[in-house]
Amino acid sequence: MVKFTPHLPQDIAQMLQAIGIEKLTDLYDGLEQFLNRSNITIAGKSMQTVEQEARNASLANKVYPSIFRGAGSYNHYIPPLVDNLSARSEFLTAYTPYQAEMSQGILQAIFEYQTMITELCGMQVANASHYDGAAAFAEALLALRKRGKDKILLSSALHPMAAKVIETYLNPLNVKVEYIDCSNGKTDIEDLAAKLEGASAVGIAQPNYFGCIEDADSIGKLLAEKGVGYVMSIYPISASLLKTPYECNAQIAVGEGQPLGIPMSFGGPYLGFMATTKQNVRLLPGRIVGKTKDNKGQDAYVLTMQAREQHIRREKASSSICSNQAHCALRAAIYMATAGKQGIQEVAKVCYAGAHFLADKICKIPTFQLKYNTEFFNEFVITSSIDTKKIEKALAEKGILSGLPLNSQDMLYCVTEQNSAKQIQELIAYLKEVAK
Repeated sequence: MVKFTPHLPQDIAQMLQAIGIEKLTDLYDGLEQFLNRSNITIAGKSMQTVEQEARNASLANKVYPSIFRGAGSYNHYIPPLVDNLSARSEFLTAYTPYQAEMSQGILQAIFEYQTMITELCGMQVANASHYDGAAAFAEALLALRKRGKDKILLSSALHPMAAKVIETYLNPLNVKVEYIDCSNGKTDIEDLAAKLEGASAVGIAQPNYFGCIEDADSIGKLLAEKGVGYVMSIYPISASLLKTPYECNAQIAVGEGQPLGIPMSFGGPYLGFMATTKQNVRLLPGRIVGKTKDNKGQDAYVLTMQAREQHIRREKASSSICSNQAHCALRAAIYMATAGKQGIQEVAKVCYAGAHFLADKICKIPTFQLKYNTEFFNEFVITSSIDTKKIEKALAEKGILSGLPLNSQDMLYCVTEQNSAKQIQELIAYLKEVAK
């Protein structure tokens, strides 16, 4: 098998045309601009010297010691044990091995990950992870799609990027995506009930994009009565305190696993998790690792099920997505095992308390007020008459990454256990200056 397939000149010309540049050297314009701004010259220097000069120049980049932004990627503390164990050579892989039973260590790690995800979601079975939370969400809705009912209802309070991913999945299949009103910050149950006719599944997030805690239990009861599928996307830290998806009658639980020991700087995708009940196990994409005994009576780990792999029942699968983010799943498993159930609950309590403390303090500053009068977890929307871009810029100058500007008046703030009381007090002081 060849390791490298060269591009023909016509291939290169076609690719350059597709991205709108004329020659290959144009790809390096950004690097050249960086070198020029940083007064770095390459000619006549060793690679080691150039690397060191570039590293020194990068230190001038803006570093935010205080982060009050979440919106899908969260600044949680990661114990050093997660980095140390996940970097061991026997674990350092990004994928499930195809000669699976030869890799007992990796299979055991995935098995432990699956077990902890089921406990977090209150479900009975989980797959061996997914690309990211948005892809897992879309896959879950596809799994619950019913013939003759080509309508999916989504809460308007979903993360906008997740909603776009779901639309991208469903539109080519002629599945209609309809949104439920969330003008008061939460999914409107009356509007949901009015739109259920012809729907095969409903998707909500708990907490939602605005940080508000949904009436997930009431929604679950309504959908159970109407026989409509229910997919619930959860923030894994908050799941340790709130009702589980299973307790809310959800068929499938999904979510983004980044808060479970994965740095914000890991790029993307992070880690999508997916769990369901035993009766729906064959709806899950990807692999499921099981535990058994070998002929000597010792514990052994195997790929128990691959119901929707691309090489198995491909024509019956709702999609061909079945990849496994093994390294990110390993980090999540180590994080959950290190923190334990009580530890994750303590993190959740600190996040909740810190967010409510900050929201209360901000609302005492003139012109600032809470947009949605409802319960929230660790994120909340503040509205004011001051342009959010102005607030963002003013705080950045003080070394603070502000909440996310949703528009010119509304800003989505987030608090995690990484935000100290001192950081919160500094943020309040600077917001008072901006308000003046």
